[in-house]
Amino acid sequence: MNNDATVLEMVHTPPTRLEKVLGIFASVQAREGVTSLLLLCNIFLILMAYYFIKPVREGWLSISVVSDWSKLEIKSYSAFGQSMLLLIILPVYAWLAASVSRRRLITVTAGISAILLVAFWLMQPGLLTEQIRYVGIAFYIFVGIFSVTLVAQFWSFASDLYGQEKGRRLFPLVAIGASAGGVVGSWVGERAVELHWLNAFDLILLALIPLGLAVTLARHIDRRGTLGHPNGETEIRRLQPAAPDGHGAFRTIYESQYLTITAGMMLLFNWVVSSGDNILFGLVQQALEGDLNGTGDPQALAAAMNVATTAFYSELYFWVNLSGLLLQAFVVSRLVRLGGFGLLLIATPLVSLAAYLSMVIAPVIGIIKVMKVAENSSNYSINNTARHMLWLPTTKAMMYQAKATIDTLFVRIGDGLAALTVLLGTRFWSYTLSDFLLVNIVLSTLWIILAICLIREYNQRSRMLAQPA
Repeated sequence: MNNDATVLEMVHTPPTRLEKVLGIFASVQAREGVTSLLLLCNIFLILMAYYFIKPVREGWLSISVVSDWSKLEIKSYSAFGQSMLLLIILPVYAWLAASVSRRRLITVTAGISAILLVAFWLMQPGLLTEQIRYVGIAFYIFVGIFSVTLVAQFWSFASDLYGQEKGRRLFPLVAIGASAGGVVGSWVGERAVELHWLNAFDLILLALIPLGLAVTLARHIDRRGTLGHPNGETEIRRLQPAAPDGHGAFRTIYESQYLTITAGMMLLFNWVVSSGDNILFGLVQQALEGDLNGTGDPQALAAAMNVATTAFYSELYFWVNLSGLLLQAFVVSRLVRLGGFGLLLIATPLVSLAAYLSMVIAPVIGIIKVMKVAENSSNYSINNTARHMLWLPTTKAMMYQAKATIDTLFVRIGDGLAALTVLLGTRFWSYTLSDFLLVNIVLSTLWIILAICLIREYNQRSRMLAQPA
């Protein structure tokens, strides 16, 4: 917290021209503009790196062959594999967060990710060997863990830096960087491949540039603090372990009703979104196989499927992220002012419910693509901001240990349940497309109920923190 002198200085310091411009998107006060802009750039770079490699993940998975599994099953079961791997990774991450400073935590996790990116680039088909079996599935699992871990870690850092009052005002602004990073990453990656500047796998190496810049920027932000003039308290916090009061992520979640509901809601929301993604992926593969059916050479067919799948998802992600950027820039902060955290949290499950009802009425690939753009753009802007705001009234252990666990393991368990839905629906129950959509309608309704419960808990925690000690 700031001391009285700092607060008085902020009151008497007029906002700069930068802060007036940023005030269009959020309530930015004097001396808050620079750090807010740096955080916006930080998450922009992280998401740019992710969207360089995300279409590569889909393309590589599309040419991965496992016995008699369909493309939809390979995608679904690979997502489930992430959950199993996270059971090993998360205890190590929690130990690291309790042992090193937040700056070193950010550096180590990004460094490991960079090494793995180089390793996967070397294992691409046709570089050192023709094809390494299952490496496309391994890359799919890695990208899923990469995205949720680094993004969750960034928002833990931002929550730690800002606290509840500033976070509520400034997170809608900072989150613009996430939406913009997705748009730019998708567009640059798509154009680089289309114009033959790079092949699809070279995007993996390209992602190292924004990732390295993001780490450098995070270390600078940690040094300067929220207002640019670190005080003694800021210096003490900077040298402490990221989670100084940590007792283990699972225990922290189990002992808190607030976190238990959060974990359940995150699981359910990802079950819904992943099931929708799986439905779209299956339809895309069927459509492309029909279009490319005349390609006789199996290697040429695999290459064409890879390019077509990568191109489809690059375009899809571009529209999702552009829509998300517009929502983030011009809608999210206004929703916060209009209805607070509650309106922000309930909006996306309502959009999902409406989307899947529309898909049941008109179950064709064009409608499903448009509805997925609506759902995912709402998720990446409105819901993302709400999901990160809900950590503002929490402890450091909750931010760095419990958040990482919920945003990775429970999210991936949701993926696993989506995979289980595919397994049961395709192998045992002979589900049609409409059946899968009806499952998502039921899940979206449960998501709305849990969101209402979490809003109640959030308001209660906020009132408790607002009371004088």
